[in-house]
Amino acid sequence: MPNPVQVDDIIDTIRTLVQCESPSSDHAAVAASADLVAEIGEAILGASAERIEIGGVHHLRWTFGTSTKVLLLAHHDTVWPLGTIERLPYHVGDGVLTGPGCFDMKAGLAMAMHAIAALEDRDGVTLLVTGDEELGSPNSRQLIEQTARGARAALVLEASADGGALKLERKGVSLYELVVTGSAAHAGLEPEKGVNASVELAHQVLAIAALTDHELGTTVTPTLAMSGTTSNTVPARATLKVDVRVRTAAEQQRIDLAMRTLRAVLEGAKIEVLGGVNRLPLERSASIELFGRATAIAARLGLEPLSGVAVGGASDGNYTAGIGVPTLDGLGAVGGGAHAESEHVVIAEIEPRTKLLSALVAELIGEGEEGQR
Repeated sequence: MPNPVQVDDIIDTIRTLVQCESPSSDHAAVAASADLVAEIGEAILGASAERIEIGGVHHLRWTFGTSTKVLLLAHHDTVWPLGTIERLPYHVGDGVLTGPGCFDMKAGLAMAMHAIAALEDRDGVTLLVTGDEELGSPNSRQLIEQTARGARAALVLEASADGGALKLERKGVSLYELVVTGSAAHAGLEPEKGVNASVELAHQVLAIAALTDHELGTTVTPTLAMSGTTSNTVPARATLKVDVRVRTAAEQQRIDLAMRTLRAVLEGAKIEVLGGVNRLPLERSASIELFGRATAIAARLGLEPLSGVAVGGASDGNYTAGIGVPTLDGLGAVGGGAHAESEHVVIAEIEPRTKLLSALVAELIGEGEEGQR
């Protein structure tokens, strides 16, 4: 039997999740969190999770039926180190709840479980809860794509944007490392006999930064740079990290080609470009139809009109959209302060947003059922 959405029940679940700390880089803590999520999920959903360990990281998957029509995507890891809960304890007051990881995204995980529990028919619903999203999902990417492939929709329980807006676009991410090789020489006695990797790096930084196109929403940002060994030696080696954010796959391809065709300026210098595309962009074309459905459902439920925005940060929704699955992101908590000590969830929005999610899932899994009878 379905369980009606009750805000007190969801808040109890959020509290239990938040009080179990799960920093992404601590595999033991993530494993303990997975134990708890599995226990909570079994109690709420009446079904045991499939436990999946990849590279020492623990993920959980609930599959109802024989195929995935709708994938609900969440994660149980956070950015907060162990011990944060002692300094920033879980708290409810003045219409908000606080605690490390509440907004990003343990509230969304709790909402997903209770939204599924409220369904009369769960056939075709899959809930995937990963344990390394905050690291860029290095171990779970293949699992996400494998689970999502062929689904009608992926609904991502990441927290909403400002004011509760859904996330209709997310920039794609590419990450590069430039390695410059020169040759060392004494900086005082015979610097002309060296090939200065720092100088070559300076040329490359300017060329790389020039790839930015603000009108298209493309940012190419040189970040961490390192060069040299001692203050009196011509540097023989230098490295540079580059962060790229793009709104379209075409721009991501343009930047990738430009990075891989960089050429050294100084005679005798060599450059090597490592890395590449990390996440494809979640483009508006992947989300707009689902946003229309959600907007219509919100109106039927008497909720406030929904809004949608484009954001720069990436999520696992980039992966599902990247393999062609319609994807709607930001369906989780309304609040703010992700990755900050001001992290909070607006309590009044928990129940209506959970009901919206449940109704959207019900509509999507029921799609086409009449024609199959």
